[in-house]
Amino acid sequence: MKPTVVFFEDQYVDRLRPINLARPTFAVTCGAFSLRDAVAEWGWATQTRVRPHLRRIVDPEGTDLTQSIDGPLLYLNAALAPDLAVLSRIQKLVDAKEPFVALSHQRITAAYAPGPFQPTALSQADLPTFLLEHRLPVIDDEFATFEHPFDVVRHHERLLPLHLEHLLDKGSHRPIDKDVYVGVDAEVAPNVVFDASDGPIVVGNRVRIRPFAYLAGPLKIYDDCLIIDHAAIKHGTVLGHTVKAGGEIEVSIIEPYSNKQHHGFLGHAYVGSWVNLGAGTSNSDLKNTYGEIGIEVEGKPFPTGMQFAGCVVGDHTKTAINTSIFTGKLIGVASFVYGFVTTNVPSFTNYARSFGQVTEVGADVAVKTQRRMAQRRKVNMNPAEVALMEDLFEITRGERQLSSEQVVL
Repeated sequence: MKPTVVFFEDQYVDRLRPINLARPTFAVTCGAFSLRDAVAEWGWATQTRVRPHLRRIVDPEGTDLTQSIDGPLLYLNAALAPDLAVLSRIQKLVDAKEPFVALSHQRITAAYAPGPFQPTALSQADLPTFLLEHRLPVIDDEFATFEHPFDVVRHHERLLPLHLEHLLDKGSHRPIDKDVYVGVDAEVAPNVVFDASDGPIVVGNRVRIRPFAYLAGPLKIYDDCLIIDHAAIKHGTVLGHTVKAGGEIEVSIIEPYSNKQHHGFLGHAYVGSWVNLGAGTSNSDLKNTYGEIGIEVEGKPFPTGMQFAGCVVGDHTKTAINTSIFTGKLIGVASFVYGFVTTNVPSFTNYARSFGQVTEVGADVAVKTQRRMAQRRKVNMNPAEVALMEDLFEITRGERQLSSEQVVL
Protein backbone atom coordinates (compact mmCIF):
# COMPACT_ATOMS: atom_id res chain seq x y z
CA MET A 1 0.00 0.00 0.00
CA LYS A 2 1.36 3.40 -1.01
CA PRO A 3 1.82 5.85 1.87
CA THR A 4 0.10 9.18 2.26
CA VAL A 5 2.54 12.07 1.98
CA VAL A 6 2.09 14.70 4.69
CA PHE A 7 3.83 18.00 3.93
CA PHE A 8 4.49 19.91 7.14
CA GLU A 9 5.87 23.35 7.93
CA ASP A 10 8.01 23.27 11.05
CA GLN A 11 9.01 25.75 13.74
CA TYR A 12 11.61 27.38 11.45
CA VAL A 13 9.12 28.27 8.74
CA ASP A 14 9.32 32.04 9.29
CA ARG A 15 13.01 32.11 8.39
CA LEU A 16 11.98 32.10 4.73
CA ARG A 17 9.94 35.28 4.84
CA PRO A 18 8.84 36.89 2.58
CA ILE A 19 9.04 34.02 0.06
CA ASN A 20 6.53 31.83 1.89
CA LEU A 21 4.27 34.43 3.47
CA ALA A 22 1.51 34.07 0.88
CA ARG A 23 2.15 30.46 -0.13
CA PRO A 24 2.99 27.22 1.65
CA THR A 25 6.69 26.46 1.62
CA PHE A 26 6.20 23.28 -0.41
CA ALA A 27 4.80 25.45 -3.25
CA VAL A 28 7.95 27.58 -3.62
CA THR A 29 9.54 27.09 -7.05
CA CYS A 30 13.20 26.02 -6.99
CA GLY A 31 14.73 24.65 -10.15
CA ALA A 32 11.97 23.90 -12.62
CA PHE A 33 9.34 23.03 -10.02
CA SER A 34 8.34 23.00 -6.37
CA LEU A 35 8.54 20.15 -3.86
CA ARG A 36 4.79 19.64 -4.28
CA ASP A 37 5.16 19.38 -8.06
CA ALA A 38 8.00 16.87 -7.77
CA VAL A 39 6.15 14.62 -5.33
CA ALA A 40 2.91 14.83 -7.33
CA GLU A 41 4.55 12.66 -9.98
CA TRP A 42 4.56 9.75 -7.54
CA GLY A 43 0.77 9.61 -7.64
CA TRP A 44 0.48 9.22 -3.86
CA ALA A 45 -2.24 10.82 -1.75
CA THR A 46 -1.16 13.99 0.08
CA GLN A 47 -2.17 16.02 3.09
CA THR A 48 -0.73 19.23 4.54
CA ARG A 49 0.10 20.80 7.88
CA VAL A 50 0.59 24.51 7.26
CA ARG A 51 0.32 27.80 9.15
CA PRO A 52 -3.26 28.76 10.06
CA HIS A 53 -3.54 31.67 7.62
CA LEU A 54 -2.83 29.34 4.68
CA ARG A 55 -5.25 26.56 5.54
CA ARG A 56 -8.20 27.97 3.63
CA ILE A 57 -5.96 28.29 0.55
CA VAL A 58 -4.48 24.78 0.54
CA ASP A 59 -7.41 22.98 2.16
CA PRO A 60 -10.69 24.74 1.27
CA GLU A 61 -12.78 21.86 2.62
CA GLY A 62 -11.04 21.92 6.01
CA THR A 63 -10.48 18.16 6.12
CA ASP A 64 -6.71 17.91 6.50
CA LEU A 65 -6.62 18.09 10.30
CA THR A 66 -9.64 15.89 10.91
CA GLN A 67 -9.68 13.27 8.17
CA SER A 68 -8.17 9.95 9.27
CA ILE A 69 -5.41 8.40 7.19
CA ASP A 70 -5.32 4.71 6.44
CA GLY A 71 -2.00 3.01 5.88
CA PRO A 72 1.60 4.21 6.11
CA LEU A 73 2.61 7.86 6.37
CA LEU A 74 5.55 9.71 4.84
CA TYR A 75 6.21 13.10 6.42
CA LEU A 76 8.17 15.59 4.30
CA ASN A 77 9.38 18.91 5.62
CA ALA A 78 7.88 21.60 3.37
CA ALA A 79 11.29 23.33 3.30
CA LEU A 80 12.96 20.31 1.70
CA ALA A 81 14.74 21.36 -1.50
CA PRO A 82 13.13 19.55 -4.48
CA ASP A 83 16.27 17.57 -5.29
CA LEU A 84 15.28 14.61 -7.48
CA ALA A 85 18.18 12.50 -6.21
CA VAL A 86 17.06 13.07 -2.61
CA LEU A 87 13.44 12.28 -3.44
CA SER A 88 14.52 9.09 -5.21
CA ARG A 89 16.47 8.11 -2.09
CA ILE A 90 13.39 8.72 0.07
CA GLN A 91 11.27 6.57 -2.25
CA LYS A 92 13.75 3.70 -1.88
CA LEU A 93 13.66 4.03 1.90
CA VAL A 94 9.86 3.86 1.80
CA ASP A 95 9.96 0.82 -0.49
CA ALA A 96 12.05 -0.94 2.17
CA LYS A 97 9.09 -0.48 4.56
CA GLU A 98 11.37 0.31 7.49
CA PRO A 99 10.49 3.29 9.73
CA PHE A 100 12.97 6.16 9.79
CA VAL A 101 13.47 9.80 10.59
CA ALA A 102 16.01 11.96 8.73
CA LEU A 103 17.61 14.98 10.39
CA SER A 104 19.64 17.87 9.05
CA HIS A 105 21.21 20.06 11.75
CA GLN A 106 18.64 18.58 14.18
CA ARG A 107 15.80 19.61 11.87
CA ILE A 108 13.44 16.84 10.74
CA THR A 109 13.50 16.64 6.96
CA ALA A 110 11.59 13.38 6.40
CA ALA A 111 10.03 10.59 8.44
CA TYR A 112 8.30 7.35 7.52
CA ALA A 113 5.99 5.24 9.68
CA PRO A 114 4.65 2.07 8.04
CA GLY A 115 2.37 1.04 10.90
CA PRO A 116 -0.43 2.62 12.96
CA PHE A 117 0.71 6.18 13.36
CA GLN A 118 -2.14 8.65 13.24
CA PRO A 119 -1.34 12.14 14.58
CA THR A 120 -4.05 13.59 12.35
CA ALA A 121 -5.20 16.23 14.83
CA LEU A 122 -1.76 17.73 15.31
CA SER A 123 -0.96 21.17 13.92
CA GLN A 124 2.13 21.90 11.85
CA ALA A 125 3.86 23.34 14.90
CA ASP A 126 3.34 20.16 16.96
CA LEU A 127 4.47 17.60 14.41
CA PRO A 128 8.27 17.79 14.82
CA THR A 129 8.04 17.25 18.58
CA PHE A 130 5.63 14.35 18.09
CA LEU A 131 7.92 12.67 15.56
CA LEU A 132 10.97 13.00 17.79
CA GLU A 133 9.10 11.67 20.82
CA HIS A 134 8.03 8.63 18.80
CA ARG A 135 11.70 7.62 18.59
CA LEU A 136 11.76 6.46 15.00
CA PRO A 137 15.19 5.12 13.94
CA VAL A 138 17.45 7.96 12.79
CA ILE A 139 19.21 7.48 9.43
CA ASP A 140 22.49 9.06 8.38
CA ASP A 141 21.12 10.95 5.37
CA GLU A 142 21.12 14.75 5.65
CA PHE A 143 18.69 16.16 3.10
CA ALA A 144 19.11 19.85 2.23
CA THR A 145 16.42 22.30 3.31
CA PHE A 146 15.87 26.02 2.76
CA GLU A 147 17.34 27.76 5.80
CA HIS A 148 17.11 31.38 4.61
CA PRO A 149 15.51 33.08 1.56
CA PHE A 150 18.55 33.04 -0.70
CA ASP A 151 18.94 29.28 -0.21
CA VAL A 152 16.10 29.02 -2.73
CA VAL A 153 18.21 30.84 -5.35
CA ARG A 154 21.35 28.86 -4.44
CA HIS A 155 19.66 25.47 -4.76
CA HIS A 156 17.78 26.66 -7.84
CA GLU A 157 20.95 27.15 -9.86
CA ARG A 158 22.18 23.71 -8.80
CA LEU A 159 18.95 21.82 -9.46
CA LEU A 160 17.67 23.39 -12.68
CA PRO A 161 19.77 21.39 -15.19
CA LEU A 162 18.67 18.07 -13.67
CA HIS A 163 15.05 19.21 -13.55
CA LEU A 164 15.11 20.13 -17.23
CA GLU A 165 16.62 16.77 -18.13
CA HIS A 166 13.80 15.10 -16.21
CA LEU A 167 11.12 17.21 -17.91
CA LEU A 168 12.48 16.40 -21.34
CA ASP A 169 12.65 12.67 -20.57
CA LYS A 170 8.97 12.52 -19.69
CA GLY A 171 7.57 15.39 -21.77
CA SER A 172 6.30 15.86 -25.29
CA HIS A 173 8.08 19.05 -26.27
CA ARG A 174 8.86 19.60 -29.95
CA PRO A 175 12.51 20.31 -30.88
CA ILE A 176 12.98 23.39 -33.08
CA ASP A 177 16.77 23.59 -32.81
CA LYS A 178 19.56 21.74 -31.05
CA ASP A 179 18.53 21.44 -27.37
CA VAL A 180 15.67 23.91 -27.89
CA TYR A 181 12.15 22.58 -27.30
CA VAL A 182 8.72 24.21 -27.45
CA GLY A 183 5.20 23.19 -26.51
CA VAL A 184 1.89 23.34 -28.34
CA ASP A 185 0.99 26.59 -30.14
CA ALA A 186 4.21 28.34 -29.14
CA GLU A 187 4.92 31.36 -31.35
CA VAL A 188 8.59 32.10 -31.98
CA ALA A 189 9.59 35.02 -34.19
CA PRO A 190 12.04 34.01 -36.95
CA ASN A 191 14.86 36.23 -35.69
CA VAL A 192 14.95 35.02 -32.07
CA VAL A 193 18.43 33.86 -31.00
CA PHE A 194 18.76 30.65 -28.94
CA ASP A 195 21.97 29.67 -27.13
CA ALA A 196 21.74 26.16 -25.65
CA SER A 197 25.48 25.63 -25.36
CA ASP A 198 25.31 25.55 -21.53
CA GLY A 199 21.98 23.75 -21.18
CA PRO A 200 18.61 23.12 -22.82
CA ILE A 201 15.89 25.69 -23.42
CA VAL A 202 12.40 24.37 -22.69
CA VAL A 203 9.41 26.52 -23.67
CA GLY A 204 5.81 25.71 -22.71
CA ASN A 205 2.48 25.86 -24.50
CA ARG A 206 1.18 29.08 -26.05
CA VAL A 207 4.35 31.01 -25.21
CA ARG A 208 4.96 34.02 -27.45
CA ILE A 209 8.54 35.10 -28.10
CA ARG A 210 8.78 38.41 -29.93
CA PRO A 211 11.46 39.48 -32.43
CA PHE A 212 15.12 40.02 -31.49
CA ALA A 213 14.85 38.21 -28.15
CA TYR A 214 17.90 36.29 -26.88
CA LEU A 215 17.35 33.11 -24.84
CA ALA A 216 20.17 31.11 -23.22
CA GLY A 217 19.93 27.81 -21.38
CA PRO A 218 19.47 26.19 -19.02
CA LEU A 219 16.09 27.92 -19.17
CA LYS A 220 12.47 26.96 -18.53
CA ILE A 221 9.51 29.08 -19.61
CA TYR A 222 6.09 27.80 -18.55
CA ASP A 223 2.79 28.10 -20.40
CA ASP A 224 1.20 31.36 -21.61
CA CYS A 225 4.26 33.56 -21.09
CA LEU A 226 5.15 36.56 -23.23
CA ILE A 227 8.81 37.32 -23.97
CA ILE A 228 9.16 40.94 -25.06
CA ASP A 229 11.16 41.99 -28.11
CA HIS A 230 14.87 42.58 -27.39
CA ALA A 231 14.63 40.64 -24.11
CA ALA A 232 17.72 38.77 -22.87
CA ILE A 233 16.48 35.79 -20.83
CA LYS A 234 19.67 34.09 -19.75
CA HIS A 235 20.91 30.93 -18.06
CA GLY A 236 19.41 29.68 -14.83
CA THR A 237 16.05 31.39 -15.28
CA VAL A 238 12.59 29.90 -14.70
CA LEU A 239 9.44 31.83 -15.59
CA GLY A 240 6.18 30.54 -14.11
CA HIS A 241 3.05 30.44 -16.21
CA THR A 242 1.46 33.69 -17.43
CA VAL A 243 4.55 35.81 -16.88
CA LYS A 244 5.56 38.77 -19.06
CA ALA A 245 9.33 39.12 -19.26
CA GLY A 246 11.67 41.65 -20.86
CA GLY A 247 14.99 43.33 -20.24
CA GLU A 248 17.82 41.18 -18.87
CA ILE A 249 17.20 38.25 -16.52
CA GLU A 250 19.61 35.58 -15.29
CA VAL A 251 19.61 32.92 -12.54
CA SER A 252 16.20 34.01 -11.31
CA ILE A 253 12.79 32.57 -10.47
CA ILE A 254 9.63 34.47 -11.34
CA GLU A 255 6.43 32.91 -10.00
CA PRO A 256 3.17 32.91 -12.04
CA TYR A 257 1.26 36.06 -13.01
CA SER A 258 4.15 38.47 -12.46
CA ASN A 259 5.48 41.13 -14.85
CA LYS A 260 9.06 42.14 -15.54
CA GLN A 261 8.20 43.50 -18.92
CA HIS A 262 10.56 46.42 -19.46
CA HIS A 263 14.28 47.13 -19.59
CA GLY A 264 16.32 46.62 -16.43
CA PHE A 265 18.38 43.81 -14.87
CA LEU A 266 17.16 41.01 -12.59
CA GLY A 267 19.80 38.56 -11.39
CA HIS A 268 20.13 35.84 -8.73
CA ALA A 269 16.66 36.78 -7.55
CA TYR A 270 13.35 35.32 -6.49
CA VAL A 271 10.14 37.16 -7.44
CA GLY A 272 6.76 36.06 -6.11
CA SER A 273 3.39 36.03 -7.85
CA TRP A 274 1.38 39.09 -8.88
CA VAL A 275 4.48 41.31 -8.79
CA ASN A 276 5.03 44.16 -11.24
CA LEU A 277 8.58 45.44 -11.73
CA GLY A 278 8.36 48.88 -13.32
CA ALA A 279 10.44 50.04 -16.28
CA GLY A 280 14.10 50.45 -15.40
CA THR A 281 13.88 48.45 -12.17
CA SER A 282 17.24 46.74 -11.59
CA ASN A 283 18.90 44.83 -8.79
CA SER A 284 22.56 44.41 -7.93
CA ASP A 285 23.69 40.82 -7.35
CA LEU A 286 27.43 41.42 -6.80
CA LYS A 287 29.20 43.65 -4.27
CA ASN A 288 31.77 46.15 -5.47
CA THR A 289 34.31 44.29 -3.30
CA TYR A 290 33.37 40.91 -4.85
CA GLY A 291 32.93 39.65 -1.29
CA GLU A 292 30.33 37.40 0.34
CA ILE A 293 26.86 38.91 0.47
CA GLY A 294 25.19 39.06 3.86
CA ILE A 295 21.50 39.59 4.51
CA GLU A 296 19.37 40.59 7.45
CA VAL A 297 17.02 37.88 8.75
CA GLU A 298 14.76 38.51 11.73
CA GLY A 299 16.74 41.65 12.52
CA LYS A 300 20.10 39.86 12.62
CA PRO A 301 22.94 39.73 10.07
CA PHE A 302 23.19 36.40 8.29
CA PRO A 303 25.99 35.27 5.93
CA THR A 304 24.65 33.70 2.73
CA GLY A 305 27.90 32.07 1.65
CA MET A 306 27.13 33.47 -1.80
CA GLN A 307 29.10 35.88 -3.97
CA PHE A 308 26.04 36.49 -6.13
CA ALA A 309 22.73 37.29 -4.39
CA GLY A 310 20.25 39.76 -5.81
CA CYS A 311 16.86 40.34 -4.22
CA VAL A 312 13.81 38.49 -2.93
CA VAL A 313 10.48 40.14 -3.76
CA GLY A 314 7.32 39.02 -1.98
CA ASP A 315 3.97 38.45 -3.67
CA HIS A 316 1.81 41.41 -4.76
CA THR A 317 4.62 43.96 -4.56
CA LYS A 318 5.07 46.70 -7.18
CA THR A 319 8.17 48.75 -8.03
CA ALA A 320 8.15 52.19 -9.63
CA ILE A 321 10.10 53.31 -12.67
CA ASN A 322 13.90 53.17 -12.25
CA THR A 323 13.83 51.48 -8.86
CA SER A 324 17.34 50.34 -7.87
CA ILE A 325 17.66 47.42 -5.44
CA PHE A 326 20.94 46.80 -3.62
CA THR A 327 22.45 43.31 -3.11
CA GLY A 328 20.79 40.84 -0.78
CA LYS A 329 17.63 42.83 -0.08
CA LEU A 330 14.37 41.25 1.09
CA ILE A 331 11.21 43.05 -0.05
CA GLY A 332 7.99 42.05 1.70
CA VAL A 333 4.53 41.33 0.32
CA ALA A 334 2.09 43.96 -0.97
CA SER A 335 4.54 46.86 -0.85
CA PHE A 336 5.05 49.76 -3.26
CA VAL A 337 8.73 50.51 -3.80
CA TYR A 338 10.38 53.67 -5.14
CA GLY A 339 13.91 54.98 -5.65
CA PHE A 340 16.91 53.29 -4.03
CA VAL A 341 16.31 50.17 -1.92
CA THR A 342 19.23 50.13 0.51
CA THR A 343 17.49 48.26 3.36
CA ASN A 344 14.99 45.42 3.64
CA VAL A 345 11.43 46.52 2.90
CA PRO A 346 8.65 45.59 5.35
CA SER A 347 5.43 44.15 3.96
CA PHE A 348 2.53 46.53 3.27
CA THR A 349 4.62 49.68 3.01
CA ASN A 350 5.12 52.56 0.61
CA TYR A 351 8.92 52.49 0.61
CA ALA A 352 10.38 55.76 -0.64
CA ARG A 353 13.34 55.98 1.73
CA SER A 354 15.50 57.90 -0.72
CA PHE A 355 12.74 60.52 -0.83
CA GLY A 356 12.47 60.59 2.96
CA GLN A 357 9.22 58.71 3.38
CA VAL A 358 8.11 55.21 4.43
CA THR A 359 4.38 54.79 5.11
CA GLU A 360 1.98 51.94 5.69
CA VAL A 361 -0.20 50.45 2.95
CA GLY A 362 -3.61 49.41 4.26
CA ALA A 363 -5.04 45.96 3.56
CA ASP A 364 -7.94 47.59 1.71
CA VAL A 365 -5.52 49.28 -0.71
CA ALA A 366 -3.67 46.01 -1.27
CA VAL A 367 -6.93 44.17 -2.00
CA LYS A 368 -8.12 46.84 -4.46
CA THR A 369 -4.78 46.78 -6.26
CA GLN A 370 -4.81 43.01 -6.50
CA ARG A 371 -8.38 42.98 -7.86
CA ARG A 372 -7.34 45.37 -10.62
CA MET A 373 -4.24 43.38 -11.54
CA ALA A 374 -6.13 40.07 -11.49
CA GLN A 375 -8.88 41.44 -13.73
CA ARG A 376 -6.25 42.42 -16.31
CA ARG A 377 -5.35 38.71 -16.43
CA LYS A 378 -9.02 37.69 -16.48
CA VAL A 379 -8.74 36.18 -13.00
CA ASN A 380 -11.33 36.77 -10.29
CA MET A 381 -10.11 37.31 -6.73
CA ASN A 382 -12.10 34.95 -4.50
CA PRO A 383 -13.09 35.54 -0.83
CA ALA A 384 -10.35 33.24 0.47
CA GLU A 385 -7.73 35.35 -1.29
CA VAL A 386 -9.19 38.54 0.16
CA ALA A 387 -9.11 37.00 3.63
CA LEU A 388 -5.51 35.90 3.06
CA MET A 389 -4.49 39.46 2.20
CA GLU A 390 -6.16 40.74 5.37
CA ASP A 391 -4.45 38.03 7.42
CA LEU A 392 -1.08 38.87 5.90
CA PHE A 393 -1.51 42.51 6.87
CA GLU A 394 -1.96 41.52 10.52
CA ILE A 395 0.75 38.85 10.48
CA THR A 396 3.32 41.33 9.16
CA ARG A 397 2.36 44.20 11.46
CA GLY A 398 5.45 43.44 13.55
CA GLU A 399 7.71 43.98 10.52
CA ARG A 400 6.55 47.56 10.28
CA GLN A 401 6.75 48.19 14.01
CA LEU A 402 10.23 46.68 14.41
CA SER A 403 11.67 48.02 11.18
CA SER A 404 14.75 50.25 11.35
CA GLU A 405 12.75 52.60 9.12
CA GLN A 406 10.34 55.03 10.72
CA VAL A 407 7.15 53.68 9.20
CA VAL A 408 4.25 56.14 9.40
CA LEU A 409 1.15 54.15 10.35
